[in-house]
Amino acid sequence: MSSSEDKSGIVSIGKIVGAHGLTGTCKIYPYTDSLAVFDSGSEIFVTLPDEGATRAFEVDWSKPHNRFVLLSLKGINDRAQAEKLIGSKIVIERVNLPELDPGTYYWHDLIGMSVYTNEGVFLGCLETVMPTGSNDVYVIKQPDGAPNDEILVPALNSVVLEIDLENHRMRVNLPEGL
Repeated sequence: MSSSEDKSGIVSIGKIVGAHGLTGTCKIYPYTDSLAVFDSGSEIFVTLPDEGATRAFEVDWSKPHNRFVLLSLKGINDRAQAEKLIGSKIVIERVNLPELDPGTYYWHDLIGMSVYTNEGVFLGCLETVMPTGSNDVYVIKQPDGAPNDEILVPALNSVVLEIDLENHRMRVNLPEGL
């Protein structure tokens, strides 16, 4: 992310999917590979699903747990309190996102991006990112009338030739058969 880029707004970083144990620990499905956003002392915001209200919390501690994150929030001290948060989205202010290494991107910056072949043919828009064991896969939703609803594009340097955040465009070299 360059310093000239707009860093305003909020970003969804996960969802509370369960309670863990008896002391108020929340089980989180993270939307990020970097767990730095859940570091002790970090401020996060929880948007309650029923009320739509957003509450600020300070992270007490967090740790990976299989494909999830266990998260302890200050002020949530028992299982009943944690269960009330199930279904809540977790968001942070965009300015609090950690800086990325060159050539890496936040998924929310890629979603909605227009995708073109190396020859300039419009394939569609990036609808979602699927994490796999070896590399992510970009799901490209094709325009109405296209022969397939979607194209699955592996997020590999040999396939994704260019990502232009400023113009919200991606250029790809599709493997044979796609």
